[in-house]
This record gives sequence, structure tokens and C-alpha cells, in this order.
Amino acid sequence: MKKHIASGLAVLSLVVAASAGAQTAQPAYPAKPIRWIVPYAAGGGSDFLARTVAQTLSTQVAQPVLVDNKPGGNTALAAAETARSPADGYTVLSADNGTLVFNPALYKSLSYSPTKDLAPVTLMGKFPMILVVGTNSGFATAKDFIAKAKAKPGGINYASAGAGSPHHLAMELLKVEAGLFMVHVPYRGAAPALADVVGGQLPAMMVDLAAGAGFIKGNKVRALAVANPTRLPQLPDVPTFAELGYKNVEAAALVGVVVPSATSPEVVNTLNRQIVAAINEPSVRTRMVDFGVEPVGNTPAQYAELLKNETTRWHKLIRDLKITLD
Repeated sequence: MKKHIASGLAVLSLVVAASAGAQTAQPAYPAKPIRWIVPYAAGGGSDFLARTVAQTLSTQVAQPVLVDNKPGGNTALAAAETARSPADGYTVLSADNGTLVFNPALYKSLSYSPTKDLAPVTLMGKFPMILVVGTNSGFATAKDFIAKAKAKPGGINYASAGAGSPHHLAMELLKVEAGLFMVHVPYRGAAPALADVVGGQLPAMMVDLAAGAGFIKGNKVRALAVANPTRLPQLPDVPTFAELGYKNVEAAALVGVVVPSATSPEVVNTLNRQIVAAINEPSVRTRMVDFGVEPVGNTPAQYAELLKNETTRWHKLIRDLKITLD
């Protein structure tokens, strides 16, 4: 009897040892290339940010990180594809507040759910919004712009990078807080909108520094105010809206990384540590700041809390103004 027990224990020990060996033999994440989906065409701010971080991330993890541009559907195409991808950490998505905050309020039906289908990894950076006008528009300061817009309801049109974009909703926020009535003219991207502001076809728009820096530095447009809690180091002479008495006018394109919601916490946390380390690399931070991005790099929980607060704030504005893209 004792021999049988000893024999059974020996077999059990071998099984346990084999099982432990199999577990330790599993390759550590990441063990193969990572696909990084960007929901915009190559060359824009989100694309720049993804490629800048991905290049350093690839070096750190010793695996290729392949940026895949998938524009379409106001970012919904890329978001839905990410949501359907295997939840193994090898497909990640650059997602902004259009993808994760605005779209659910702007569309009656979406091909994905930001909260059910996608899990936050980290906020990479902020693109603060700036009120700019054409140099020949006749507006010298933000106070001057607001006063003239108030005096002539509906008499001023403004451009945006697209309906439902952070640029569009930033101006709508200013309209509400300052009591203005202006007509929205959406464009397909910030560049053509800026071109028409420069040309005088439209007098004003909200733009991020990444898209507008060259136009501002070249004196083709005039920066009047920034929708940021503090002045931007790149534009130290441009006041914040809070300084002008509009403390609630804060708006930025918030670009982060998300993965399919079923991705394990271990993989999410590993990916978070790796991306945050890449963001904190001095050369990466310098490139981001020079481009007009405020580097962040926070935890999944902090990013989730930010998205929750942003959703509450912006959904109220979108509902109150009855903005819809259906």
C-alpha cells in the first residue's frame, strides 16, 4: 500500500513539475510584433505621437511596433477593428476624446462601445486648443473677438478640423461660456481650415499647437487665447481663457492608448509601464513638446477616471446644444 502511495506521489510530483515547467516556458510579453492602429491618415498629430512613442517602445521591448493608419468613420472604423481583435496585447489603438468621449453622444448607434469594448492603458499627451484668427481679421485680442461676436450674433463664422472634433467642441464650449452665437463651418482636417483662416475666407477657429504652430510663428494667424489651465511655454504671451474670466473654457485633444477590453490586467499593466517609460525618455519628451504636445503618461486607473469626467462634461454640452452627426 505504501509503495502505491509513494508511486502516486512521485507521478503527481512529475505532473506538477511538468506543469510548472510549461508555465515558465511561456514567452514573456511582448514576444512578437505589436500592431499599433492610428485612426487617422499619416502625417497628423495623432500619427506623429504614435510613431514617436512606438519607435522608442520598439527599442525598449526588442520587438517591432508597426503603426497601421486606419482612418474612417470619425475614428469608429479603427476603434471597431481594435475591439474585435484578440485581447492579447498585440493590437493597440491610439484613441482621442473623439473616439472615447464624443462619438457615443454624437451618434445614435456606434460599431463599438468605448466602455464595454476598449480598456484604457495610458494617456500619452494633450493637444491644448488655441483660439486663432487671421492676421487681417480685425481682431486684436480675445476680449475684442468676444465683444464683436456678441455685438453681431450669427455674423461671424468659424472653421473647425471637422464636425465633432475637439476643435469644433472647444469653440462650442466658448460660445456657451461667453454667450456667443457663431456659425460652424467644418473642414476635413485642421490644415485646410487653417488655410482658409489665413486666406480670410473665415475669421477664426480653435486649433491645437501641433497643427497651428507654423502658422502662428509665421504670423499667418494670431493666437488670442489658450483653452488650458496655464499658459503654454511655447506661447508665453498668450493668455488663458481663465485669465479673461472664462475659467470653464478648457479643451484639448486627449490622445491615449487603449486595447480590447478582455485584455488581462497583467498585459495592460506591462504595456502601461513600457509606454510610460517611452514617453518619459528625454528625447521623446523633447520631441513631443517641440511638436506642441503636453506629455502625460499616467496609470490605467487615472486614464479611466479622466475619461469618466470628460464624458460627463462633454456629453452635457453636446446634449444641451443638440449636436448630432447622424
